[in-house]
Amino acid sequence: MEETLRGTIERVTFHNPDNGFSVLRVFVAGKRDLQTVVGHTAVAGAGELLEATGSWINDARGLQFRATTLRCMPPHTREGIERFLASGMIKGVGPEYAKRIVAAFGERTLQIIDQSPSFLSEVKGIGTKRLALIRQSWCEQKAVRDIMVFLQAHGMGPARALRIHRTYGDDAVAKIRANPYRLAADIWGIGFQIADDLAGKLGITPDSPERARAALRHALREFSTDGHVGYPEEGVVERMVAMTGIATELAQKAVETERLDGAVVRDTRMTPPWLYLKSLYLAETHLATHLAELGKGAPPLGTVSDSALMAIQTRMALELAPEQKEALRMAGTSRVLIITGGPGVGKTTIVRGIVELYRQKNRKIELCAPTGRAAKRLHETTGLEARTLHRLLEFDPGRGSFTRDGSNPLEGDLFLVDEASMLDVNLAWGFVRAIPKGASLVLVGDVDQLPSVGPGRVLAELISSGCLPVARLTRVFRQAARSGIVRAAHAVREGQLPDLEVPADDFFFVASEDPADIAEKLELLVRERIPKKFGLDPMRDIQVLTPMNRTELGVTALNGRLQAALNPDRGQIAVERFGQKFRVGDRVLQTHNNYKKQIYNGDLGVIVAIDEINRELTVRFDGRDVPFDLGELDEISLAYALSIHKSQGSEYPAVVMPLHTQHFMMLQRNLLYTGLTRARKLAVIVGSLRALKLAVDRQDTRERHTALGDRMREALNKAESVSGNPDDSFDP
Repeated sequence: MEETLRGTIERVTFHNPDNGFSVLRVFVAGKRDLQTVVGHTAVAGAGELLEATGSWINDARGLQFRATTLRCMPPHTREGIERFLASGMIKGVGPEYAKRIVAAFGERTLQIIDQSPSFLSEVKGIGTKRLALIRQSWCEQKAVRDIMVFLQAHGMGPARALRIHRTYGDDAVAKIRANPYRLAADIWGIGFQIADDLAGKLGITPDSPERARAALRHALREFSTDGHVGYPEEGVVERMVAMTGIATELAQKAVETERLDGAVVRDTRMTPPWLYLKSLYLAETHLATHLAELGKGAPPLGTVSDSALMAIQTRMALELAPEQKEALRMAGTSRVLIITGGPGVGKTTIVRGIVELYRQKNRKIELCAPTGRAAKRLHETTGLEARTLHRLLEFDPGRGSFTRDGSNPLEGDLFLVDEASMLDVNLAWGFVRAIPKGASLVLVGDVDQLPSVGPGRVLAELISSGCLPVARLTRVFRQAARSGIVRAAHAVREGQLPDLEVPADDFFFVASEDPADIAEKLELLVRERIPKKFGLDPMRDIQVLTPMNRTELGVTALNGRLQAALNPDRGQIAVERFGQKFRVGDRVLQTHNNYKKQIYNGDLGVIVAIDEINRELTVRFDGRDVPFDLGELDEISLAYALSIHKSQGSEYPAVVMPLHTQHFMMLQRNLLYTGLTRARKLAVIVGSLRALKLAVDRQDTRERHTALGDRMREALNKAESVSGNPDDSFDP
């Protein structure tokens, strides 16, 4: 029999912000003991009034009220209001300030905060700064609660209500009602299926044109996250039909509508035609045009003489190999130059040499890389300032774009980009369009590593196009050849099994066939054996890299295991959000670009503080403390273990990699090669020999649909036909 229970929430024992499931301890009039109420509510706080409909259940956990509906309302007694404010619901108000405020205003406290917050300045200790924080937090909390209630009423978890509010503002609910599909495009963590379910509950019919157009945009975004810049139209329509169950004719009509509206581009030069999101089409075509134009400029420095090379060698205190000298000569005569090669072949030496070459001519040099760690290494190599591309291009969060572009170009004579294999088509275009006329561009990267996480394979396409000069370094130098890591990486790149019989000081293979045993051995290596033998700090110097996110040896499981081993629960403050528990001292990874905070996908940090009163968690990234609201913690993840994909652009003193056939789908040569080349001093593989052989034997045959190389050739041919003089352009 269902009944209605009313009371006051004494304590929130558990609340899952992902789905709203809550376990509440409630004071009910007429009952001597606190009652346990379980159910789903968007938000609940100590001191609030509760109205629940449901029934009493007696199971192994004891008697509890299992609610089918829960409704929370603001408290109206002094005690309830004080508990509500002390619970941390409002930033800037902890137990002490809650007591002071309620002592001053009594039962009118919430009304004062809501309608006349300036009166709070009468309370001792509340100055201008704290008053502004309380006022902002109260308004945001009210708006976020409205969004939470709306989402839960329509079957959605409330976890991302804060992000929705910060994206859409106070009229978020109205905007979502008008177009629920915008959530999939605008809100990190909300996919098409969730938005589509909400749309159905809001009355949008399955065969509506609006739904079909949203499915088209989402399908193209999905293809771009898989690395494709464009995609054959037939495949796009098939994906739309599979996602939604709509008729093929409706999907095709949506393509035409979006094309006529300018959101989607059809490229009929491909057979069959490809569809592009307009932004990606423009990025690819303009990138090709600008690079072709940049590459045909006059030689930046002219012929590099033997005496100039001798001066560089003297300054660097080393002797250059013939192919390195040739690369430096190319740097003097090429407006755009690509330098590629594996570990130990002297890419770093060439970078230093090019910097010295341009220094001799008193030219302004700009060094950059896609990630902060790669930029830091570039600075350590050259002694010059090196920045991430995002910082170099000065992203403006207000505009949602880079400040530096064609109308406001960068300043410099040479722009050198390290780890260029990480460039996707969007970032490459954003960068290239900001390079000033007359400047030179050098792209340095290992083309055999994994391609960029974003759409395209820019470095590989530019090399294979044959339109730009390429210095491919192949000679492994004697000192590097003594490294077991370098020997193993080159063997893998050539499709050969690393020599496991020849002992090495920096490369080890620990054989194990059982996943549980692999996990146990891996933990022992990280926690004890490597620190003891090599003097490395397990929290700072050792990085576990794994091929997959799931499985017993995936990122999620290993992070939980290593967190328990390296930063165990000792009763310190912890917060649990989005399926992860965070503690002070945890290593974390930023999982997507946050331009307002100026932290980017792949940045690593350490949690240094958790503030329950202000509902914030602080992460230190490269010496800079960055606060996160607890509702923003879907942006970070534990980083004791990372996927190999997430490690691109980084190096670590020691890398430990589990390999097992349960990783079968991801066991590929370039993945293993990328993982090995992330290690600077030590690489350890723990796993089965069969899995290692599979990874070495299997090439990544997945095609990325991108036409950058073709567009480069078209752009050069067009430039030559216009000029009437083919000799004006570089002829490979």
